[in-house]
Amino acid sequence: MKNLIQLGFAALLSLNSITANAQSKNISKDNSLLWEVSGNGLSKPSYITGTFHILCSKDFEIKPKVLKALEKSENFVMEINYTDPAEMMSLQKMFKADKKISDQLSPEEARELNTVLANYGTDLKSIDSSSPQTLYALLSTKAIPCAQNEVKLYEMELLQKAMKDKKSIKGLEKVEDQMKSINEAYDLKSIITQLKMDKEYQILFTQMIEAFKNENVQSLYSLFKDERFMNDHQEKAMLTNRNQNWVKIMPDMMKKESSLFAVGGSHLMGENGIIPLLQAKGFTVKPVSGL
Repeated sequence: MKNLIQLGFAALLSLNSITANAQSKNISKDNSLLWEVSGNGLSKPSYITGTFHILCSKDFEIKPKVLKALEKSENFVMEINYTDPAEMMSLQKMFKADKKISDQLSPEEARELNTVLANYGTDLKSIDSSSPQTLYALLSTKAIPCAQNEVKLYEMELLQKAMKDKKSIKGLEKVEDQMKSINEAYDLKSIITQLKMDKEYQILFTQMIEAFKNENVQSLYSLFKDERFMNDHQEKAMLTNRNQNWVKIMPDMMKKESSLFAVGGSHLMGENGIIPLLQAKGFTVKPVSGL
C-alpha cells in the first residue's frame, strides 16, 4: 500500500491538472500524446509524451512510437528523477508529519474523517501521524479500478527501458517542488473535502483511462468542465506554475542532447500547457502519429 501511495501523489497531480486544463478555451484538435519539438536552434528533435502515471495491467500499453522516440533520444526526462537517491529520501520524508492530523481537527471533524477513511480501508488512528499529503494520495489508490498487484506504473516501465538502453536520466523538478504545489493548493480541510468525493474520482479515472488509451485529447478536456475538483488558485499551484518552471529548463536540455520528456498527459495542452508555452518560445511542436 505504501509504494502505491507514493506513486499516488504523481497520479493525483495529473488528475487535477487535467481537470484544470479542461476549462481552457484553447483546446487542441490534435489527438496525440506524443509530440516532436524542433527548430529554434535545435540540432536534433526532442519529444514530449503525455503519460498516465498509474494504470491497471489490462489498460497498460506503451505505444510503439513512444518507444521509438525513447530509442532516438539521448536523455529520458521525468517529472522527478526516481534514480536519484536524494529524491527517494525526500519521498520517504514527506510521509512524516509535524503534528497529528487529529490535533488539527475538532472532535466532530475527526469523527467525520474517520468515517470517510473507512471507505478507503483505513481509519484515523492508523494514519494520524502521517502528513496530510498522505491523505491526498489515498484518492488515487481508491480510484484505480483494479487490485494493487495488477497495477502498472507507466513512467517506471519507460524508466526501466531507458536504463537498459543506458540513457541519461533527468528530472524536471524535485519531490519538494511537488509537495510545495500540493501544500499551496490543498490544506487539510480541502483534502478531506476531496476524500468525500471518492465515487466521483472513480468515475473520472475510468473515463480518463479510456480517453488516454485512445489518445483522445478532446475527450480529456470535455470530461472535466466543472469546478468540483479544482479552483483557479489550485490550478495555478498545481499546473500553471509547474509548466512554466519546466519550460524554463527544457530548452537547455534539448539543445545539449535530444530528450524524451515524459510528463502527465494533462500538462501538454491548455493556455499554459507545455506545448503552447514552447511554441511561444519559437519552437516547432507538432503531434506525432508514428515514427
